[in-house]
Amino acid sequence: MPPPVHYLKSVVSSSFLYPFKGIYYFLTHPEFYPLCGRRIIPLVFISIVVLTLLFVFTYLPQVAFLAIFHGHLAWFNAVFLVLGEGQVAIALLFEALLVDETLVNVFDATLINEGLIDLVSPARILFPDAPNSVKMLGKPTTTAVYSPFSFRQIIEFILFLPLNLIPIFGSPAFLLITGARAGPLHHWRYFKLRGLSKKERNKEIKGRRVKYMWFGAMTLVLQLIPILSMFFLLTTAAGSALWVVSLEERKRVVLVADFPGQEEEGTVVVRGEGTADDDDAPPAYTDNPI
Repeated sequence: MPPPVHYLKSVVSSSFLYPFKGIYYFLTHPEFYPLCGRRIIPLVFISIVVLTLLFVFTYLPQVAFLAIFHGHLAWFNAVFLVLGEGQVAIALLFEALLVDETLVNVFDATLINEGLIDLVSPARILFPDAPNSVKMLGKPTTTAVYSPFSFRQIIEFILFLPLNLIPIFGSPAFLLITGARAGPLHHWRYFKLRGLSKKERNKEIKGRRVKYMWFGAMTLVLQLIPILSMFFLLTTAAGSALWVVSLEERKRVVLVADFPGQEEEGTVVVRGEGTADDDDAPPAYTDNPI
């Protein structure tokens, strides 16, 4: 296989498809449904209200402006612009509702399902007797953030939004440029679970820059879909965790190859029935809507 084709296949298979894998994974694991139900109904309502207001009051003026440059394509390009503006507004409201908590739960539960309990356990209390991975999740023992809120990302999103004014190539360029910024943020929780320093984190991001760009671009495409954008953000948390599983498997295979007979050990911080310190155990972590 020619090197360029092999490289493209590697990029697509390892990053571009993970948001779709996350959708399938989320839908095939019913234990995630309660996490979704608690947030998705109010967020769907918010999305409908925001998009309705934007299309009623801003769509036609933007069509009129774009018609100067794009002619009949203005009707289509204005839709993309309004959806982009709506995504910014909805994302701000999404953060205001503190739904990042739910994303952490989806991410951690996926890691537990896939056998990476040792990666999660140092950062939160786990209940090993729980019937599924979601109910295993206890209170975090360290600050739990899936993706930090970034004003820089929002500002860049707004600044690059006019790229959509360029016919044909403008929208793909916009998605790739903003995706390059958004992609690494979906692994923020992963970097924190490993205790990486800023220098170590930046080194890993640099090594996967192209893959993060494609991953981020695809997540933005899904989040521009009306009404379902916030649902896809939840499923993307599962997809980013599945990518972590793949990265960890490769890393641990290399570790075993380099040190035969030596397995990576993790300390599991759990609380179960019948332990000596049941009375001191903190209450189970809940994710009630605000």
